[in-house]
This record gives sequence, C-alpha cells and structure tokens, in this order.
Amino acid sequence: MKVTQVDSIFWKNKKVFLTGHTGFKGSWLSLWLASMGAKVTGYALAPNTLPNLFEVLLINSLIQKSHIADIRHLANLQAVLSDAKPDVVIHMAAQPSVRYSYDNPVETYNTNIMGTVNVLESIRSVDSVRATVIVTTDKCYENKEWVWGYRENDSMGGYDPYSSSKGCVELVTSAYRQSYFSGLNSSNNIATVRAGNVIGGGDWTKDRLIPDAIKAFEGGLPLKIRNPLATRPWQHVLEPLSGYLMLAQALYEKGSSFASAWNFGPRDEDNRVVHEVIDLMISDWGDSARWEGEASDHPHEANLLKLDCSKACAELGWVPKWDLEMAMQKIILWQKSFQAKENMQEVSLSQINQYMYSK
Repeated sequence: MKVTQVDSIFWKNKKVFLTGHTGFKGSWLSLWLASMGAKVTGYALAPNTLPNLFEVLLINSLIQKSHIADIRHLANLQAVLSDAKPDVVIHMAAQPSVRYSYDNPVETYNTNIMGTVNVLESIRSVDSVRATVIVTTDKCYENKEWVWGYRENDSMGGYDPYSSSKGCVELVTSAYRQSYFSGLNSSNNIATVRAGNVIGGGDWTKDRLIPDAIKAFEGGLPLKIRNPLATRPWQHVLEPLSGYLMLAQALYEKGSSFASAWNFGPRDEDNRVVHEVIDLMISDWGDSARWEGEASDHPHEANLLKLDCSKACAELGWVPKWDLEMAMQKIILWQKSFQAKENMQEVSLSQINQYMYSK
C-alpha cells in the first residue's frame, strides 16, 4: 500500500480554525480533518442550498464547534478565534461565484477582501497559531489567454469582481506577511493557495458546470452550456485539499521558507474544454443525459486558464493522483449513492481513504 501524502499522525489532536466550513470544499475538508482526529472549529455563514453537503455529511456532529457567523464582523471573529486558540488556521470563506460577483460587486469585495483582512487581523493577537493557509483561486492571475500555465510569481489581475477580489487577497496577504508575520517577532507562517476548477460529489452550488449537469440529467433535461469551448484546469476536490493539508504541515514544522504562494492544479492533460468534460460525464451517467449550447449573451469569463504546479511538486512532494476520468467516476458514484439514500458520510470517507492510498 502506497504511503499517503497527507500525514494523519500530524493532524491528530491539532486544533484547526476553518472558515467556510459549511461550503462544498469546507465540508469535505472538515470531514477529512475530523477523520484524522483534528479538533476543528468552524466559522461560516449558514449553508445556502438545499440539499447541502454540510448537512448531508452531518459535519456539525463531527467537529468541536460550529460558529454560524460572518467574517465581515471583525470583533466577533476576533473573539471566537482567540477563544479557539488554534494551531492552524485555514481560511476558505468567500463569495465564490464569478457570475454572482457581476450582480453583487460590493458584497464580493467586502467578503473576499475585508473578510480576509479580518482573518489576518484576528490572528495577529493569537500566539498559538503556527500555520495559516489563505485560499484564493487560479482566477487571481492576470489572464493573458496563453497556453502556458501560470506560475506563482506571475502578475495578479482579474477581469471580473470575483477574480480581481482574489488578486487583491493575494496582495493583502503578502503585505500582512511582510509587515506582521516575518522575522523573529512571529511564529505564524502564512501562505496562499490557488486551485483550479474543483469538482466532486455533493456540490449543489448554483452556476457551476457539474452541479448544473447533475440537476439537468436527474430531471431528464438537456444541460445548457454557455461556453463549450472554454478550457479549464479540472480537478477532484480532494486534490487541492491534500495540497492545503501538506502545506499547512510544512508551514508548521519547517517554517517561513514555505510562507509564499502555491498552485495546486491538475496534470496538463486534465486541462480540458467544457464539452469534453460533459461528454465524459454523460458516458458515465448513461440514460438520456445530453447537452446543448446556450445561444445568448453572458458576462465575460476566461476562455483559457492553466496552472503550473511544478513548485508544489518539487518542494512539497505533492502530485495530482486522480485524473479527470477517475474524478468523474467518483462524482457519479457519489451522486448515485446519494440518490439511493446511502450513508453519505461513509461513502465520502471511503472516497477520502481511496484517495489517500491511491498511487
């Protein structure tokens, strides 16, 4: 059996403060951390979809404390984080949608930028924190629509409010790291992480390709695709989460040499156009699943986006494990299990264990 990249022994009894624990990625990460014996304190808004993964996986029963609260409220965040006295902070709470950001730019900027400022400000006075991971996105880069993957030292940018807000988060984190968390005065090492288009079982988020496809297929309707020729870096949700966990451990154990920006994306061959991804999903789904183009005007979204993950591979030893075909099989299996009313906590834990010990 292959030794897993994620060190379960390290996480046992570690106190983790996780923002965004009620979301799709946050629920998967909460389950993973709890399964390794970590003591998780969650801080996030209430789930905003029905169904939602947080409730399906019974995350509330697995973690130490769940605070339903807004990261834009600094005083409350400071009090909760100070009381939790965490060893590790992972900040995932955000307004995560490009299309929503066009309609709600002020909320997007307030949540993503000032919410992150509040997290960074809150941990300044908490001496227990040794490692902090701030989650942004691959869309933080100034997208030049070129065929090369973006490296961590490429320029920040962002055409739309969501993407530019995440570019700002990178700049804010860098400024805080240099101003308050460097040198001998701080033992807290801070890094940012940028992942690709994350997919996986239990995602019911609006205006995302895979959730929209599942909803259409379950209803016997054709999936409407806005931009079938757009290329994205597709990856199963466990791929970047494993990178976040490995990086947090490196920050905790090895220190400031890991306090920088990191990409966690798929292999080059899994940068696929949208219609290829849906065709693959249709072949696994079966029945009468189908798609068709949607001929109407839509807000601008990037057509070509790739990540260069050579830094994470070389310095952390992180490598993607599941290709797109495997990821899609796991998503379909998860959804079929949900339809069959199986124990989804057990199904999800099984997938985590399969991932951890796969080649």
